[in-house]
Amino acid sequence: MNDDIQPDGSAEHEYEHGALGDAEYAEFMELAAEEGFDLEDVEGAIEAAGHGPLPVLAVVGRPNVGKSTLVNRIIGRREAVVEDKPGVTRDRVTYEAEWAGRRFKVVDTGGWEQDVLGIDASVAAQAEYAIEAADAVVFVVDAKVGATDTDEAVVRLLRKAGKPVVLCANKVDGPSGEADAAYLWSLGLGEPHPVSALHGRGTGDMLDRVLEVLPDAPRETFGGGGVGGPRRIALIGRPNVGKSSLLNKVAGEERVVVNEIAGTTRDPVDELIELGGTTWKFVDTAGIRKRVHLQQGADYYASLRTAAAVEKAEVAVVLIDASEPISVQDQRIVTMAVEAGRALVVAYNKWDTLDEERRYYLEREIETEFGQVSWAPRVNVSARTGRHMEKLVPAIETALAGWETRVPTGRLNAFLGELVSAHPHPIRGGKQPRILFGTQAGTKPPRFVLFASGFIEAGYRRFIERRLREEFGFEGTPIHISVRVREKRGAKKK
Repeated sequence: MNDDIQPDGSAEHEYEHGALGDAEYAEFMELAAEEGFDLEDVEGAIEAAGHGPLPVLAVVGRPNVGKSTLVNRIIGRREAVVEDKPGVTRDRVTYEAEWAGRRFKVVDTGGWEQDVLGIDASVAAQAEYAIEAADAVVFVVDAKVGATDTDEAVVRLLRKAGKPVVLCANKVDGPSGEADAAYLWSLGLGEPHPVSALHGRGTGDMLDRVLEVLPDAPRETFGGGGVGGPRRIALIGRPNVGKSSLLNKVAGEERVVVNEIAGTTRDPVDELIELGGTTWKFVDTAGIRKRVHLQQGADYYASLRTAAAVEKAEVAVVLIDASEPISVQDQRIVTMAVEAGRALVVAYNKWDTLDEERRYYLEREIETEFGQVSWAPRVNVSARTGRHMEKLVPAIETALAGWETRVPTGRLNAFLGELVSAHPHPIRGGKQPRILFGTQAGTKPPRFVLFASGFIEAGYRRFIERRLREEFGFEGTPIHISVRVREKRGAKKK
């Protein structure tokens, strides 16, 4: 079956329309026109579903320079909390924005300060991580105050990160303030763009400059950045579940430090390991203890780096300590990998320590706690003894195959037609919405866009996902499904 639905992944990006070839795209648009859809809306839906991750723009600066006000101006609505005092924003908050027809993500950050302690240090760490994860940065400076020592420190941080930077001289409310903005050339970041985030003055010119430095797609490429490069596997889990031990056992030597003290690993450790004639890049990560904003010190930074490692990986292998009950934290880590759109393998470690009673209760826990990821390949291993380690790579290969699987549009619509006929959507309010047609707009992970005559309930979407898995596999990968509803005929925008 896979021969029919899984073409060579390298050809996926040859087409202007993502996963759709030109002939398939033309046939699909003809079908959309017959069903009465606005073709521009259909094209936008395919592009939105097929683009994968959007480029990321981080907005950074010291406290109270107007970052959140600028973010609200960029996204076109009052979303970020704004108050006339420093330190209102603390966590990194991400919004989706559009300018001149290009979509991107904007990350609002807390004010960055040097040599701070407590919560201020955590806020600064979030801002630093936002810079590391971004594709470009807007550095906001208060033009009325001018460049401060803290601003100079941010400049050093930005130079070290090596990301494209647009310098925003905020609080320039009129022509008289532009002279203040000109003084910011001294920061050495190029032209300062005079802006009033509060009134909108100059933001258009600044965003034009942002689009010039922002890539069309994120810089991160899978497979080590080159064709045929090693596939990246992130080992994640709670502290002391055996991630480092597993990496050492897979490598056949002591590559990373192992200790009974939880939290031995702090930085992600990359190791190239050859298994079954293939070279893999395994990334040992720090254990994720609890919610990131409740952590402090080295553990806090370690969790941020682990999250970054997952974003750069293709497969997340989540290690679970089988000798202990499955915890809320285990579930949270699995959810993190799914939300990142990574292929997923769940490995139950310390299997050699289980007796029959514990195995019975573990199976019940897996059914109740991990039912939402029953599609993920499962391996029962022992990093200490090496038991069943040979099953790990086949599980990873299975998850990658599902992650890259694509269903041709014709076959998908034949499947949807049979599904809707056999199991129509429940009638709600006297109406019965129907799925008219659909297409797979992207892979890594598989992303589908369905076109319907009315609103499709979440329960029915889950039903469609379950049947897609039954029909086409998709083992080891999350699936993203978006639905576009046809406007009433005659009610289109004029």
